[in-house]
Amino acid sequence: MKRILLSLVAGIFAMTLFSSCGYNSMVKLDENVKSKWGTVQTQYQRRADLIPNLVNTVKGAAKFEQGTLTAVTEARAKATQMTVKADDLSPENIRKFQAAQGELSQALGKLLSITENYPELRATQQFSDLSAQLEGTENRITVARKDFNDAVQEYNSKIRSFPANLTAGMFGFKQKGYFEADAASQNAPKVEF
Repeated sequence: MKRILLSLVAGIFAMTLFSSCGYNSMVKLDENVKSKWGTVQTQYQRRADLIPNLVNTVKGAAKFEQGTLTAVTEARAKATQMTVKADDLSPENIRKFQAAQGELSQALGKLLSITENYPELRATQQFSDLSAQLEGTENRITVARKDFNDAVQEYNSKIRSFPANLTAGMFGFKQKGYFEADAASQNAPKVEF
């Protein structure tokens, strides 16, 4: 009887210790990070879905820019093949994902800058609509990435704080990666007149 009572008290003590160290809050924060990651992926997928329509619209007017169209198509294929599961949001995996998406962003930027040479293309309603949708999607991506980074910051802070770090280590909670500024954005653009 004493053994059962002692086991019961030890079990209650252990449950109290784990809950006070934040196991349940770590689970909630981890799920929040996964949810924010889903939003990031949804916005990048929306962008990827718009690209074929944009490429087809440009293709008709910009026949001499085939290399740029090919680069956009290839970058889109690479970006959509790069997936990171919500359970494996390590800093390294986030960097790989971000690099693939960055290549697509650069290719899109080049495509949109080339369209400046084709006023008849820019005047079409379809191109105008697609450009507006793409711009809106880029803004949504920015917001989703910020929300994701905020969720990761809260989660990482929790699992690294004492005494929660003991519980995190015991149950395998690992740090998540952040989206970071692209290396190219560290250099100011050179402007010449």
